[in-house]
Amino acid sequence: MKKLALKIDVDTYRGTREGVPRLIDVLQRYNAAATFFFSLGQDHTGRAIKRVFRPGFIGKVSRTSVVEHYGIKTLLYGTLLPAPDIGKKCGDIMRAVRDAGFEVGIHCYDHIRWQDHVANQDEAWTRRELQLAVDRFTAIFGTAPRAHAAAGWQMNRHALRYLQQLGMEYSSDTRGTHPFIPTWNAEIIAVPQLPTTLPTLDELMNRDGITLDNIAAHILQMTADAPATGHVYTLHAELEGQKWMPIFEQLLKGWQEQGYALVSMQDYLHGLDVAALPRHEVRMLEVEGRVGTLASQAL
Repeated sequence: MKKLALKIDVDTYRGTREGVPRLIDVLQRYNAAATFFFSLGQDHTGRAIKRVFRPGFIGKVSRTSVVEHYGIKTLLYGTLLPAPDIGKKCGDIMRAVRDAGFEVGIHCYDHIRWQDHVANQDEAWTRRELQLAVDRFTAIFGTAPRAHAAAGWQMNRHALRYLQQLGMEYSSDTRGTHPFIPTWNAEIIAVPQLPTTLPTLDELMNRDGITLDNIAAHILQMTADAPATGHVYTLHAELEGQKWMPIFEQLLKGWQEQGYALVSMQDYLHGLDVAALPRHEVRMLEVEGRVGTLASQAL
């Protein structure tokens, strides 16, 4: 059976508290599996205001109604309002995800700090940031993490190396077309990469005539013919878990009608012949609908 893995990025305190429980409910109603990747430290979303000076940022904000989806309080965390510690305040919600039978993994410790800085950081900074996330995950769940999905698809060579040293079963840090073994400047990193293969809702919304009314149909057209290795779709607790949940339900129904098994990332991995995965270089490349460059599978 063709598989579509659901990768859920949880970026914020509000997304954890409000979006995650709603996503559990809808996934259970559709008998769909998924993997939740949590931000585990403080929510410093307000510090993203620095991105206003980046080319294309204002256009993205106007297309996706950031204030509507994230809320004023979230957009002030870490600046005018204290930054809530997501892991300390929401550990019970995270454990409820696991107890409901869903796979859990690391998204990051501090989403803004990782997304905005990791690309240019050294080994010491990178290892420290990852270790903070590992330690907090272990404290919450009582077990070491087995999977990682980088915030904002931002990575560097040190991060990939350290994921291997940590013994991660797989990672989903990149954009691409199919699973692969990553290399960075020809250095092999022996942790399979399961890249996001489909565009996200915020990348598509209000571009090229795409609206709330037709975005689900647009994505379903992209998945009508499944590649041999299926798809990985990234959704966000702040978007599909809240105002855009009706779109997500259209997608769930449509994918099941197309014959997809909606699986966790781990189930998706276990359906692959890992020993036969091709090697591909990871490069920082532009992705349409996103600001800046993302870690991507070079083809």
